[in-house]
Amino acid sequence: MHTLRFLLGCILALFALTSMATSQVATLLADQVDVSNDATITASGNIEVIYGNSRLKAQRIAYSRKDGSLIIEGPITLSDGSKTVILASSAELSADMRNGILRGARMVLDQQLQIAATEISRVDGRYTQLYKTVASSCQICANRPVPLWQIRAESVIHDQQERQLYFTKAQFLIGNTPVFYLPRLRMPDPTLARATGFLAPTFSNSSRLGSGFKIPYFIVLGEHADVTLTPYLSSRTNTIEARFRRAFRTGTIEFNGALSSDDLVTNTRAYLFGQGKFDLPRDYKLAFDVELTSDPSYLLDYDYSGKDRLDSAISITRTRRDAYFSASVNSFRTLRGSELAIDDQLPNLQGEVIYQKRFFPTSIGGQGSWEISIRGHGRASDLDQLGRDVTRIGGRVGWGRGHVFGNGMVGRIGGEITGEAYYIAQDSTFPQFASYMTPALEAELRWPMVRSAKNGVTMALEPVVHLAWTDKIGSNVPNEDSTLVEFDEGNLFALNRYPGDDRYERGFRATAGLTWTRYDPDGWSLGLAVGRVVRAEDLNQFTRASGLDGAKSDWLVSAQLKLDTKLSVTSRAQFDDSLSFTKSETRLQWATDKLTMAANYSWIIPDTAENRPDQTSQLNLDGTYWLNDNWRARGDVRYDFEATKATRAGLGLRFQSDCVQVELSLSRRFTSSTSVRPDTKVNLAVSLIGFGSGSRLTRHKCNG
Repeated sequence: MHTLRFLLGCILALFALTSMATSQVATLLADQVDVSNDATITASGNIEVIYGNSRLKAQRIAYSRKDGSLIIEGPITLSDGSKTVILASSAELSADMRNGILRGARMVLDQQLQIAATEISRVDGRYTQLYKTVASSCQICANRPVPLWQIRAESVIHDQQERQLYFTKAQFLIGNTPVFYLPRLRMPDPTLARATGFLAPTFSNSSRLGSGFKIPYFIVLGEHADVTLTPYLSSRTNTIEARFRRAFRTGTIEFNGALSSDDLVTNTRAYLFGQGKFDLPRDYKLAFDVELTSDPSYLLDYDYSGKDRLDSAISITRTRRDAYFSASVNSFRTLRGSELAIDDQLPNLQGEVIYQKRFFPTSIGGQGSWEISIRGHGRASDLDQLGRDVTRIGGRVGWGRGHVFGNGMVGRIGGEITGEAYYIAQDSTFPQFASYMTPALEAELRWPMVRSAKNGVTMALEPVVHLAWTDKIGSNVPNEDSTLVEFDEGNLFALNRYPGDDRYERGFRATAGLTWTRYDPDGWSLGLAVGRVVRAEDLNQFTRASGLDGAKSDWLVSAQLKLDTKLSVTSRAQFDDSLSFTKSETRLQWATDKLTMAANYSWIIPDTAENRPDQTSQLNLDGTYWLNDNWRARGDVRYDFEATKATRAGLGLRFQSDCVQVELSLSRRFTSSTSVRPDTKVNLAVSLIGFGSGSRLTRHKCNG
């Protein structure tokens, strides 16, 4: 019987609706369809009408063939296929449902913003006019009948094509309390990703800049570009911030900047940061970034960036399976108070070109590689030694081969030869032209062993021995790129532990290490690693703080503990035979549904060779705690144990419901230098959820 009613409904609907002068055919599904003598077709019971992208559900529909009108009794649900749903008690619509009136109606946009009205008019399928409206994205519950915020208006027009909402005589209320009134108000609907207009304002209070507001204004510049202008007005500054974004077919660019006039300095202040990435023909990639500022303290004063050295660069790279190419130019500028007086003596301009190639010789097997590179840097100073400029041309050829023995041991042998030629200007302590060669040989043997117990526990043990020999033939050259050396698990068995090209680890040396890991079926694991370098001769290559100086290096010990997905502890330490520590670092991470926390402690001995005359002992803490579904608190602090004071601290509190987000933050910078002063900042930002697609609400179940 149900199938018969379905077919009858379709036949009668097709007969009635295809007689209209339209290019589309409507489909009517109903439990019962009646045809009266006055050419009126009445459908009732579980009605669904599909016309193009529009879909209508109701309990009773009367269609008049004389004027082509639809009289509909609800409850009514009308959706147009564009994330817009209208609910009503009754309606009078045209046959194509593009024009008409709906009474006792409510419009829902993208399942977020709800606009209730006494009456809704549909005009040409594009405009929806609502009268005596209340708009809100807040969820209404029996125990919470009044929304947190609402906009009452005499009328609202929704332009479905432009995806804009136009309010007339709008009144904004928090709860039932009016806050402000606007005769005209335009806002994007939730389906619109980008629209010209004001964004959520931010209140800011700074001990150096005073109290003020930031009011961003977003401007759409076509489908692929936009600009955001943000006036920042306070008692001590007049600032305009700007952001420009543009997407191209092969890449993107973005620039952020600001221009300020304040009473902290006499001159106009500004900064500009920009970056871009592009895909070029033949797999090449172009990237650039720009970092400029008018004075050293501007970025910190306005909280634009915490960087103490700026770098601007442009590069072209290409990465393929067996080849790599890179060409770049970098410009550096220091913002550190201790370096400002010698800025012209720092290598502020640098350029390099690198080409690397892999090959696989069939006669001897294994894998080989070769590299050629050109690097250079310059200083602004013309003083002898202090203004040294260096250009270097280098090449390297290497080969290595591994083998797995029958007992499970894994062996590897390899070697390489490196050649460097230097042109040194403005330094009388070095020859103008210098060069050297570095031959190197290495052999390594590993024995990975795995044991599985009956209870599911798996343990892995791997002892490693690495032998290396390196020599240097030629002149001494200045050390520009290898002044700081890190000694960790990543380079414990490396042929060369220097990070740059000006220095190469020399002499005969042996490195022995051991790793052990236990995997438990309950979900936790524990890993330990220990290693040390022993040299045939102490050549005084490394600093004390590196842990690699002397005929015997410090012991390098690391441990890692993981408990399920909640706790992770990683610790690394360097110490000598007398258990005198050189460096230690511990990091702890804890993550649950409510709490995420990270703590990092680092301790390093003083070393004037690394330009660090004082001992370093710092603790960094940061964490986030969800108080409930709506409230989230966060905090961070950096504490200097040597100075016995905090260098930076911050607190934040965020409230987010289904229709509003409020962010309150407090931060304090305690450090002071020639270019930076202590500062306390308070920021408050309020965003309404439901306008535009930048924020998405989360619905919660009503209680009670």
